[in-house]
Formats: sequence, C-alpha cells, structure tokens
Amino acid sequence: MAFRLQSFFELEAEVTSPLDLSTPTNLISIARQLNLAQGSGAGQADMVWSDQRTVAASATDALDLAGSLSGPFGGTLTFARIKMVVVLAAPGNTNNVNVTMPGSNGVPLFLAAGDGIAVKPGGAFVWFDPSAAGVAVTAATGDLLNIVNSGAGTSVTYDIHIVGASS
Repeated sequence: MAFRLQSFFELEAEVTSPLDLSTPTNLISIARQLNLAQGSGAGQADMVWSDQRTVAASATDALDLAGSLSGPFGGTLTFARIKMVVVLAAPGNTNNVNVTMPGSNGVPLFLAAGDGIAVKPGGAFVWFDPSAAGVAVTAATGDLLNIVNSGAGTSVTYDIHIVGASS
C-alpha cells in the first residue's frame, strides 16, 4: 500500500494605518508545504485515520491509537508513532472540543499528563512533527488521546485526522 501526504499552510495578514498624506502598509505572507512520504523514518509516514465524531455533553471520547481504530480499508490500525494530528471543531458546537493527554496511559503529545488545548466552535488544532521519532505510541501505557466535550447540555461534533507510522 502506498502513502503520500501533502498539507499546505498559508497565512496572509495586512495591516494599514491611514495618515494625512499616505497609508503605510505592513504585509505578512507565510506559506509552507508539509509533506510526508511512504515509510517510517524522518519525513515519512504510512498510516492515516480520519473520522467525524460526536461527543455527548460532558463526555470523553478516548481514542486508543494502538489497536482500536479501523483503517480506511477495514484493517485495525496500530500506530507506533504519530506525526500529525488535525482536529476541526464544528462551527455549530456550543461547547469547546478539548484535545487532551489523559493522566493515565496518554500519548505524550503534550508536555504533561492532563495538558491539552481547547478548540472553540469553528476552530482548529493542527500539530505536525516530521522527525523520525514523532510522538511514540506505547500500547497499554501511552496510547490514549482524549477528546473531551467541555460542557454540559449539548453534544459536540468534530473531524479528526491522525497521521503516523506503523514502526
């Protein structure tokens, strides 16, 4: 099975300051292409998992990256390392979608157990590591990524994409 990933990041911002005789402009333009080729080393990956999911009010969606996710062709995916995580919160959500490293058995995506980031309605979280190491996934001791609904009353919907290597 072949694998190829191309992701593009582009940012353009323009700030102007109208004066009496001129309008100075400050333009920032950043464009970067993020690529991963077939394999398991630096700049490589060989697995991808994507899904649209819903988390009930005040609930947690515990994603086990070492053996509980099904791949696009029906097989079970067991990530050894992750290289990219993208979480897109639905614009219609009322609550935040919190991406967290659980205190027990968490994938060390963040600096410490319990750390995470709140993705507000319509927001996005994108993380990318093209190094050979990526972030290690260790079955039974470091394989969980939690997606938490930040509040009560309503469910939240999110799209998630995880890219990694099998070895």
